[in-house]
Amino acid sequence: MKSKYLKPKSILQLGMLVSGMTLTGCDKSWLKPEPLSFYNPDNTFNDPTGLRATIVACERNMRLEWYGDAAPMVTEAIFSDIAVEGTTDKSGPAQNLNLLITPDAQLNHIDYNKIGWYWSEGFKGIKYANVAISRIDQPTSYKSEQEKNEILGAAYFHRAYRYYRLTQQFGDVPLILDEVINPKLDFQSTKREVILKKMKEDLEFAEQWVPVVTDKGSVNRGSVSHLLTKINLSLGLFDDAIKSASNVIDGGTHKLMTNRFGVDANDQNRNVIWDLHRPANKALNSNTEALMLVIDRVSIEGNVDGGTLLMRNTVPFWHNNINTPAGNRGTIDTYGIAIDLVNKVGRGLGRVRPTYYSQEGVWDDKKDLRHAPGNWTRMEDLVYNNPALNTTLKDPYYGKNLQLRNAAGAVLTIDTIRCWFDWPNYKLFIEDPLKVQPSGGNTDWYVFRLAETYLLRAEAYAWKGDLVKAAADINAVRTRAKCDPVAPAKVNIGTILDERARELYFEEPRKTELTRVAYIFAMTGKPAPNGKTYNMNDFSENNYFYDRIMEKSDFYNKGVKTRHGDEYTMSPYHVLWPIPQAAIAGNTQGIINQNKGYNGFQNNVPPLTEIP
Repeated sequence: MKSKYLKPKSILQLGMLVSGMTLTGCDKSWLKPEPLSFYNPDNTFNDPTGLRATIVACERNMRLEWYGDAAPMVTEAIFSDIAVEGTTDKSGPAQNLNLLITPDAQLNHIDYNKIGWYWSEGFKGIKYANVAISRIDQPTSYKSEQEKNEILGAAYFHRAYRYYRLTQQFGDVPLILDEVINPKLDFQSTKREVILKKMKEDLEFAEQWVPVVTDKGSVNRGSVSHLLTKINLSLGLFDDAIKSASNVIDGGTHKLMTNRFGVDANDQNRNVIWDLHRPANKALNSNTEALMLVIDRVSIEGNVDGGTLLMRNTVPFWHNNINTPAGNRGTIDTYGIAIDLVNKVGRGLGRVRPTYYSQEGVWDDKKDLRHAPGNWTRMEDLVYNNPALNTTLKDPYYGKNLQLRNAAGAVLTIDTIRCWFDWPNYKLFIEDPLKVQPSGGNTDWYVFRLAETYLLRAEAYAWKGDLVKAAADINAVRTRAKCDPVAPAKVNIGTILDERARELYFEEPRKTELTRVAYIFAMTGKPAPNGKTYNMNDFSENNYFYDRIMEKSDFYNKGVKTRHGDEYTMSPYHVLWPIPQAAIAGNTQGIINQNKGYNGFQNNVPPLTEIP
């Protein structure tokens, strides 16, 4: 496959062209005269190809969320009900959220969290998209109106994608709709609903113009309608959400994958769930479930160094601190030994530590392929592999399955948080040919998948009280996994969040989606599954996001501590992340509001309620 991504040099050149804002203060380099260059934007963007380069930059920016050590998606997972930060041997990781998550804390580092990454990269993606939008009339060589509006529609999608995420992560943020070509220090926060309404308008335009079928890593009509569904839900427009989701589900192009396909299709020990998540299968033309992917391969230029490192981030630290019942070290991560576990499951560090809810509590059907042996890996499926057990130590447990406790009931690991949990191997096992100790290599990754579209439409039906249709959409996903159908009487928003947890682990941005649902409960006043009602007046003090996490998580505010002594804590105001203080302080001629619960909130002014 020929890469459609820019070479690193071209990315750098594009960065020189695409001037804009970072919301981190005044950069005096703006004031330095620059020599004229062939890469002057007034020349480069005279051609549609130049504008398409900005879309490529958006695509590259998008894929970074799932890649690298402590990938940003780790932060989305641990601010939710499905997982916590599992690094337990030092202070700094986001565990004691009440203490560590502040506007002036370290918010963009692999040893802390990636909240700041979402802020800066979100606005960077907006910057790239705005160049294409602002300069859309500059080229004079469009082949047709269709070509022009395809580029504009793709740019609208990327801008809306970033603003959808930012408004669920941070709430009210600055709305920037044009290319910023000069230093600007007077940004103001705009009300979340105003931003989302504008993004809805843009996506409805894009839905008419972007192609139905494109490369899987590019914007197509299905991905636009899918994102539009999320924004419609965010605005409480449930009929509109049903319509936009139905455009995807009933459009004829995309279908759930229910039959075996791809590289392992003839392996009788596997199933369609396994096939769906094999790296080689995600971008196949025959995979009609994929709406949009980010593309990252060993063989293409511009790939992400190190790849996903997915197994490093999400698989337990199984190779350390697990002893046999006889008291000997039982597991090691040496490769090429008689029992080579590292090549079987990867070398994990346990950054993403699943809660009991996502390991056991959410699973309601023993037939579920997503939780079945072969797809789902339990610690007891691994065996003691330390060769010394079989040679010098003569330990009878060599080659036998791991045990958490010995006959006396003593725990056989010093760290059950980091070293002992179960995980969806079918999704997280990524071949890693470039490393002798596999950590999770380069692979395509789903951004949007049709299974989620069904669950979004089910949610819209549930908000409207049409539980029969909601159940039908949930069951399209459940029966593919060989589960019994759910009865309409059992359906509520919590049921749908459960199905999302089963189907979309480490695909969906879980914090984003939980906050979106919390906003809807507060906007509508509808009773939540816990029997409570919410409102917008005290959203940061009383919200469904926090109440659900307290209900489902066995870590936060339960007195659980790491072996380093840090306690897992969370508060209702974590429904929104803090605006990084550097962005506020550097904006000297305007006010970017801080979220309630964080220092600086006292300086807020009313956000903009109209687009200037």
